[in-house]
Amino acid sequence: MYLSRAISHTIGTGPLPGLGRKLSPSSELTDVTRKVAMGDGMRGISRLNPGARVRCALLACVLAMAGCGKEEAGGGPGGGPPGEMKIPVEAATLSARPLTTTLEATGTLRADESVTLRPEVAGSITRIGFEDGARVEKGQVLFALDPALANADLREAQAMSRVSRTALGRANRLGSRSLISKAEIDTLEADASVMDARAASARTRLAKTQIRAPFSGTIGLREVSVGEFVNVGQDLVTLVRLDPIEIDFSLPETQLAQIEVGQSLEIGFDAYRERRFSGQVVAIDPVIDPNSRSAKVRAQISNSEGLLRPGLSARLRLGVGATREALMLPEQALLQEGQEGV
Repeated sequence: MYLSRAISHTIGTGPLPGLGRKLSPSSELTDVTRKVAMGDGMRGISRLNPGARVRCALLACVLAMAGCGKEEAGGGPGGGPPGEMKIPVEAATLSARPLTTTLEATGTLRADESVTLRPEVAGSITRIGFEDGARVEKGQVLFALDPALANADLREAQAMSRVSRTALGRANRLGSRSLISKAEIDTLEADASVMDARAASARTRLAKTQIRAPFSGTIGLREVSVGEFVNVGQDLVTLVRLDPIEIDFSLPETQLAQIEVGQSLEIGFDAYRERRFSGQVVAIDPVIDPNSRSAKVRAQISNSEGLLRPGLSARLRLGVGATREALMLPEQALLQEGQEGV
């Protein structure tokens, strides 16, 4: 409607200012418009008088403005209001769930018992009584060293002990008849005690040629072979007890008042992402590290399946607050703005 009015005004019969005659829609302008549409408009426009050319130019401007208005009014291919943008959304119903205040920390697993076996006497290994990585029982012989020298020392010490005891017995009989002084009897008694001690020492050295498991557990990978000569204190193999297994972690001093021995906790491991393990606090270090202002805490976890190994990194969560109902918002509904979620 506005376009038709503009065109009527533009090509109407009234004279334009500064022009001396009228131009009707059926006159020269109409003919020129038709020629423009047929590709011959430039020659037709050049034959118009100045007033007609002005009217033709105004008509072209009005038509161009009308076309722009139609595009804006259309609102794009969808035909919606101008500036409208449709965004797909997903709706979720908020539900109340139990919520507990928790503390989170990271820790490292350690064996409940762990020892590196080392010989207390030197000698050559004559037998190894286990397979690498196998389970062993307390008292089981793990290594046997050559006992020849220890046996010889024991027999010598036992012989000397018998001689000393015989001499002491003879001295006691003589002393009862006052044929020997009390001082001589005391000296012989001391010598007999020394010989007895040497025999006991030789017996102990002989026993130490057999290295036994101090507790039941899992044996590691041995560092020696049969026939190898080992010295006192040389590393042979590691023995650990893995059930239960322990985890050490640290908490800042500001949070120590919120935990206590016997408190339960939940543990997760990168090696077992789909599983959660439970444990409980068994000890809290009474000394706070002055450098980190934190204290070490130790928890214990059941490991009857043997899945957990010393050295594994763990994530811990300790419940320290009362459980209450709270509306839980999906994490996908949060948008990050700066350092805070909105």
